[in-house]
Amino acid sequence: NSTLLRFLESMHLNLRGANLEGANLARTTFEKPFLRGVSFRHAKLVDADFSGSALAGICFDGADLRRANLRGADLTSATFDGADLRGADLSTATVTESQVARALTDGSTKLPVDWGF
Repeated sequence: NSTLLRFLESMHLNLRGANLEGANLARTTFEKPFLRGVSFRHAKLVDADFSGSALAGICFDGADLRRANLRGADLTSATFDGADLRGADLSTATVTESQVARALTDGSTKLPVDWGF
């Protein structure tokens, strides 16, 4: 749960390669994430705050990221196949259109302004 994750982060533990598939981490703030290689496949990340985080190569396939804050996050090579990004803020994230092409978005999803949407 999010309390455990906050504890692990406060201890500066490295979660590199952790399998958090299907975890309920709604409303979690990821302040100092050591998340390289972590899988959030099918995780519940509603209202999670990843702002400014280094998330390159992270798997978010099938994750529920509704209203998640991903502003300023480095999402280079992250995957979002089947992810729910409705209401998520990726406005200043490092992410490409092709990465989120198979994700669920709507008018409330804030995509990078340089995409022209």
